[in-house]
Amino acid sequence: MSGYTEGILILLCINAIAAMGVSLLTGFTGIFSLGHAAYMALGAYTTAILTVQHDIHWLPAILLGGVVAVAVAYFIGVPTLKLMGDYYAIASIGLGEAIRLILENWQSVTRGARGYPGIDPYTTLPVALAFFVVLAVFMFNLINSRFGRACKACRDDHIASSLLGFHTARIRVLSLMISAFYCGVAGALLGGFLSFIQPVMFDMLKSTELTAVVVFGGLGSMSGSLLGTAVITLVTELFRPISQYRMLIYGAVLVIIMVLRPEGIMGNREFLSWVKAPFRRRA
Repeated sequence: MSGYTEGILILLCINAIAAMGVSLLTGFTGIFSLGHAAYMALGAYTTAILTVQHDIHWLPAILLGGVVAVAVAYFIGVPTLKLMGDYYAIASIGLGEAIRLILENWQSVTRGARGYPGIDPYTTLPVALAFFVVLAVFMFNLINSRFGRACKACRDDHIASSLLGFHTARIRVLSLMISAFYCGVAGALLGGFLSFIQPVMFDMLKSTELTAVVVFGGLGSMSGSLLGTAVITLVTELFRPISQYRMLIYGAVLVIIMVLRPEGIMGNREFLSWVKAPFRRRA
């Protein structure tokens, strides 16, 4: 396998981990967010500081990066998740940009807008693939568990789910925390892959890209989010030689899919149920 192909596969695993986190919050809990790149930034900078300045092994450093993202998500989520619908989406934009600007101006710790170089290249293909497999297995079991069904109930009608006994506020906050952990781990892996991070890498455009991938794959379908991530990542990378037209092709693919399938590639169905459907009808 060439180094370029291996790099694309690593990037695909990283993007898929972040997409699973956003899909849990947006697709399964019904909370539309445009600030999840901030959690990727927190995970990336925490891991970089721990590995470079404190000589901590990259594995616990990655997990601690996810934990820091979870802690920030908890303190942000408790007051802001009282907002519903578009109001939280607007608040998430402000919170994401606030975190990015703090990282950009806290030069004594993050080295500011110049970026943070010298990160050990610990994100190899086996490492990225192992994190992806473990987190994917956990996520698919989570969405099929009692907690996953509670998230879907909150998404469909939070008032009715509250009347049925679901603690909707706790479910929403917990969903945000798990989502932040996935994005924090993805950011930490991205730092190890590039060996350099910069606050501008985690701006609103990155958050919008994560949300667009989830909508592209299908809200309420974890398989669709993974498929959408694969399509968008491959389209972006394969057309890199014609970089001046790459974003045009990227936008055209999004528009075509949204016109032909407004519900996304997979809709709200998972891949296994889609495969088993013809056999059920035949039986």
